[in-house]
Amino acid sequence: MYMQIPMGQTIVTYKLGDVTGDGFQDLIYITADKQTDSPIFLMNIKLFVRYGRTNRTEMFRLPENAGYNPTIWLGDVTGDGINDILVVIDSGGSGAIIFAYIYSMQNGQLSNIFDSIKMNEQHPYKVLYADYYRANVFSVSPPKKYTLDLQYKGEEYLNEIYNSDGTLKQPIEGWVDPISSLNPVDLARNGKYDLLGMQQIAGRYHADGLGYVENLYHWNGRKFDIVRQTVSIYGEEIIK
Repeated sequence: MYMQIPMGQTIVTYKLGDVTGDGFQDLIYITADKQTDSPIFLMNIKLFVRYGRTNRTEMFRLPENAGYNPTIWLGDVTGDGINDILVVIDSGGSGAIIFAYIYSMQNGQLSNIFDSIKMNEQHPYKVLYADYYRANVFSVSPPKKYTLDLQYKGEEYLNEIYNSDGTLKQPIEGWVDPISSLNPVDLARNGKYDLLGMQQIAGRYHADGLGYVENLYHWNGRKFDIVRQTVSIYGEEIIK
């Protein structure tokens, strides 16, 4: 099986599937530069598609092209019955942030229809601690507010940031990480996938996790919309 490989690069992973809808199996693969001092860290990551009907190969330069463990998933996220291409790369930074891109056949050519970095920018958050052992998470788009009860954090944690009457000793602002997990989910079991993204809510510092924002992204024919947003929190241990 012939694969076009840039000089000095190696094939990291590949998949076979029809991503054009013409009935021919296409070859989708990723190449990258491996580093001698860190073999698992990859640079110049590129996506290639070798079209089965014409044997033509097309290369796609990814906006963020350095990281760890790039993967390919094929499935229908647009509802047209044709496989789309989901590429996910681990950034390796704190928070397990990922770079995720979807390429889909649009108007006769493969186009990038999902970019996790752009999605992060379009959906900002604010996290503010409040009096009486609470933290509020504000989502700008969609406009929503979530109130988290912090009492499960324990007396030592609360005493550091709250006065004895439950008021804050000083203002505290947390944050919501960029997307750290993106998984296709077929909720209707009809072969049409939505995307479930997860983002950690951090408090005073990154390891001070308060929970997760979970967004369900759905393709509306032009772009991905958030059709369901929830916040999940950590449970308090029950001592029996």
